[in-house]
Amino acid sequence: MKPLLEDIGKKKGQDSFVAFAINQTSFNFFWHYHPEYELTLIVKGKGRRLIGDNHEYFESGDLVLIGPGLPHTWVSDSGMKGKSEAIVIQFSLDFMNRFIELDELASVNELLLRAKQGISIKGNKSAYVKEHIKQLPEKRGVEKITGLLHILNELSLLKSVSLASSFYQPLKGTENEKRINKVCQYIQKHAADSLTIHQVAALIHLSPSAFCKFFKRITGKTFSDYVNDIRIANVCSQLMATDKQVSEIAFENGFETLTYFNRIFLKKKNIPPSRYRKG
Repeated sequence: MKPLLEDIGKKKGQDSFVAFAINQTSFNFFWHYHPEYELTLIVKGKGRRLIGDNHEYFESGDLVLIGPGLPHTWVSDSGMKGKSEAIVIQFSLDFMNRFIELDELASVNELLLRAKQGISIKGNKSAYVKEHIKQLPEKRGVEKITGLLHILNELSLLKSVSLASSFYQPLKGTENEKRINKVCQYIQKHAADSLTIHQVAALIHLSPSAFCKFFKRITGKTFSDYVNDIRIANVCSQLMATDKQVSEIAFENGFETLTYFNRIFLKKKNIPPSRYRKG
C-alpha cells in the first residue's frame, strides 16, 4: 500500500524537533511516512501497529522508534472503550548530525542505525525512560534538546527488537495514496464481515487478479493473510477482555468454521486460543 507523506516541517515551525501528546477517541488507520525519525510511546490504548511489513499487537506501554521513510500506523481495537493516548517525538537526521559524531553519543548513533527498520523497546527497565518521554512535550529551549538526547542515550542501553524485515522496500508516491488507505480503512472497519477480494478490489476499481498482485507486492502479504491478521488481533483482545466462549468469539470476528479458526490462530500465535486466554 502506498503511504502518505506527512509534512512535519510545518508542524515543527522554528523548533529543532517536535514532541507532542495525542489524546483522542481512537487511533485510526493512517498509513504514512516522513523523512524524520519518530519515537512513539503508547500511554493508553491497544490494537495493532503496522511498521513496514511488520504487523503486531500493541497495548499501553508500547514503545517504538522508527527510522526515516518507514511507513507506519497504529490502529485501535474496534471495541476498545475510553481514550487513546500517546506521546510522539519527531526529529530529523540533520538535527541529530550535530551530535552523533561525538564519542559520548556513539551508542545513540548505533541506535539510530538500528531504527532504520523500526525497533520495539522491551523490558521493565524501560519504565524510567518512559517517564522522561512523557515529560518532554512540556519542556522548552535547551532543556527540550538535552531531554531528547538523554532519552535516546537511555534507549540505546535497553534491549530492542527489529520490526520490518531487512529486505522490506516501501513503495512511496502520491498516485494511489488515497485509494490504498481507503481499502485498508475499509478492511479495518469490516474485518468481522464476509469480505471478498471482488468486493474490496471494486473499491479502487481494480480487477480481482490485479488487486491481488498489487496488494501482495506492496504489503508482502496476501489479502486473506492480512484480513486474518486483523481478525486474530481482535479475537485476542476479546479472549482477554470477555468470558465468551472461544467459538462465539471466532464467529463474531468473521471466521466461518471453528476448524479453520483454530488452524489460523495456531499459525499466528503458536498456541491454541484456550491457552492464550490463560496467559
